[in-house]
Amino acid sequence: MTLRIGTRGSALALAQAQTVASKLGGELVVIASDGDRSTSSLASLGGTGVFAAALRQALLAGEVDAVIHSYKDLPTAPTPGLTIGAVPLRADARDALCARDGLTLSELPPGARVGTGSPRRRAQLLSRRNDLDVVELRGNVDTRLGRVGSDDAQRQLDAVILAAAGLDRLNRLDAVTERFGLDEWPTAPAQGALAVEVRAGDEKSVATVDHRTSRLTAESERAVLALLEAGCAAPIGAHAILDDGLLLLSARVYREDGSEYLTSSHALYPEDAKDPVGELAQRVADELLASGAAELAPIGGSRGILGPGGAR
Repeated sequence: MTLRIGTRGSALALAQAQTVASKLGGELVVIASDGDRSTSSLASLGGTGVFAAALRQALLAGEVDAVIHSYKDLPTAPTPGLTIGAVPLRADARDALCARDGLTLSELPPGARVGTGSPRRRAQLLSRRNDLDVVELRGNVDTRLGRVGSDDAQRQLDAVILAAAGLDRLNRLDAVTERFGLDEWPTAPAQGALAVEVRAGDEKSVATVDHRTSRLTAESERAVLALLEAGCAAPIGAHAILDDGLLLLSARVYREDGSEYLTSSHALYPEDAKDPVGELAQRVADELLASGAAELAPIGGSRGILGPGGAR
């Protein structure tokens, strides 16, 4: 029986779902979401979960056998009856600048208009260049790129910030003028990773595309987000790597205007921990909260994560 794989209908969603479907021998089923129909800001629509809801409903209803998500777009709270069956090999997790005339971030003139719909990217841009005009931006990749150097003065942008992974999947890396290193510019938890979600008990149907290192790093980053009780409106970046058997996790919380940020980094050997993802993320989250992260950004994790008597 052919595996029916649900996906959103955007060019990017189809491109990334096809890479998984081809390996599983499945067929794609396009499912529309409210997020795809609206041009409102992501935060006003209710956050990243707006893209996942329709896919999950179709999966629970038995209309499809699996669904493909951009892992960074998934809410951290699990959905009863569903589970992440696989995390395929992760793509480039970095952010990329796509600017007019081949400019880099440092070369953009004062007052340059840079588009992004991400509070994290806004904070990072202002942290590096507080003289920029950061413009709220929605739309698919082609729509965003089309506003760079546009002839329409009202819509014209000098640059946009996009995920390198998405540009690569759409064969649009030609638009990139600079990529930002993850140490200095951590990206959204699990950026560049895909999540193959199935009904609980059906994990074997997609197990062949699961990549252990990609799952460990992506889930560690998302675990920090969950512990901080942070949503799409919180300017938080995270980066994890598995290096010579050592799992290293770093997370950064920004003030929304980019004027301040806090960073925490910890590491452990996965085989030395009963729950390596949870234990490592707990250390990072605890340190961020103890350092005052809840005063910088709209996060709810200050409520009880550290336990009774824990440092704040």
